[in-house]
Amino acid sequence: MKKPAPIRVAGVQMNVDLGDPSANLRRMKTRLAEAADAGARLVIFPECAITGYCFESREEAMACAQPIPGPAVASIAEACRERDVSAIFGLLERDGDLLFNACAMVGPDGLIGSYRKAHLPALGVDRFTTPGDRDFAVHETAGLRVGMNICYDYSFPEAARILMLKGADLVALPTNWPEGSRKGAQYLINARAHENHFYYFAVNRVGEERGSEFIGQSRCADPTGDLIAHADHTEEAVIYAEVDPAWARQKHLVKIPDKHEVHRVRDRRPDLYGSVSEA
Repeated sequence: MKKPAPIRVAGVQMNVDLGDPSANLRRMKTRLAEAADAGARLVIFPECAITGYCFESREEAMACAQPIPGPAVASIAEACRERDVSAIFGLLERDGDLLFNACAMVGPDGLIGSYRKAHLPALGVDRFTTPGDRDFAVHETAGLRVGMNICYDYSFPEAARILMLKGADLVALPTNWPEGSRKGAQYLINARAHENHFYYFAVNRVGEERGSEFIGQSRCADPTGDLIAHADHTEEAVIYAEVDPAWARQKHLVKIPDKHEVHRVRDRRPDLYGSVSEA
């Protein structure tokens, strides 16, 4: 039987205009079309791609926030229908009086799922948002099982591990890495991919916002932890990774039968991990 072709996933490293969802949506749709024309089936955008990140008050941020589903989701879904592609993008979510740093997964038929950032640094708009209040989830789109984290979540291996246990082939990490994040970008993406034997795709923004410079460095690591796509600069770019879901799902790794085998799920010791979840 012929092996299925890998699925092309794109990461859009882009600048973002603070507080201007309309301008950001126009830029995103242009890049979505470019990526789809290049064969991408899933396109990942940065954290807060719709809204920007460096808000100075909760009130200022709330003025740009939207419900999920809402206008931004509908606009991206329309573009996805035109190109038969799926997308993941960051935005500020308004839910009643609550404000979340969130991302949405959208396909040709509309909203597939959303995620609220669980781990919040004292930085930018995260000073004013509510910690994510939903379980980590895996959604199917474009032939892949995809989980979502956002930015600082990558510093907490438990977030990626839960998504692996729920069957993720790929974890998408929309992020806004400022200067000072280079070591995390350099090492943690590869580590998360290797330790879970899946693909991990981090998509950062570029440009400057209220004195914060964003470093780019978007990248994707494969299930061995090798880097397979990388924007090694601070310019706008679209990068591509070829994702093989069958490889990501093969957690039993055999070099020599009965002599050299590891199993990324079976070999865990959850009976010893209780203190990890203690406050």
